Amino acid sequence: MAAASSSSPPRLAVRGLTKRFGGLLAVNGCSFEVEAGSVVGLIGPNGSGKSTVFNLITNLLHADGGEVLHDGVPIGGLSLHKVARRGIGRTFQEVKIFRELDVWENLGLAALGRGLTDWQDRATSLMADFKFSHLKHETGENLSIGQQRLLEVAMQLLVQPGLLLLDEPLAGVHPVVRDTIADIIRDQRRQGRAILLIEHDMRFVMDLSDRVVVMDHGEKIADGPPSEIRANEQVIEALLGASHRPSDQQGEH
Repeated sequence: MAAASSSSPPRLAVRGLTKRFGGLLAVNGCSFEVEAGSVVGLIGPNGSGKSTVFNLITNLLHADGGEVLHDGVPIGGLSLHKVARRGIGRTFQEVKIFRELDVWENLGLAALGRGLTDWQDRATSLMADFKFSHLKHETGENLSIGQQRLLEVAMQLLVQPGLLLLDEPLAGVHPVVRDTIADIIRDQRRQGRAILLIEHDMRFVMDLSDRVVVMDHGEKIADGPPSEIRANEQVIEALLGASHRPSDQQGEH
């Protein structure tokens, strides 16, 4: 993990974040930080509030309480475009690419959206790193789910965000792609990027994360290094007991 300067604010600071959906308190006073050059895993049962936290950080949803700071600056009132311009990238559970366009065109549109004009060399390098140079002219709809996820990550990294939010990047992917994604995360951490990761593959999260934040019923119940999280009885109960809970009728919040 790259050490952050003691005088620098964390790349991301979530302070007392709260969100209600009608009578449901989806996120309740959640606080944590992500330093530059670190990976933080965000885990918990389905419906625990993880994706809602991502949506609050990126202003897809507006918080009912608390605040989000990026490099020490509150960003709660910014438009989606301005959040992205600050250097915050994000992937989704449902892959968001342009399926009718080919890989190269998808990367070009990602660059255009951030006003980049000199992007081609970096795009070529990313395709090589992600092992899909041979798919340059393949349309998104013809890619496997793993290749689509890699393309979505590449589109975000093309514009070199300081903070990258990954929402279940392993969902539906082949084990080979899993290893590629792990290598990408390690490489981005070495480059000083801050990464916040939602993932249900606990071995993946524990192997890659410097710290793990655990949510249950909208609240943070633990925050610490993987070794502590593995031994935390409250976390074990939350994760193992989740399979016996009734389904959340309002979906994953």
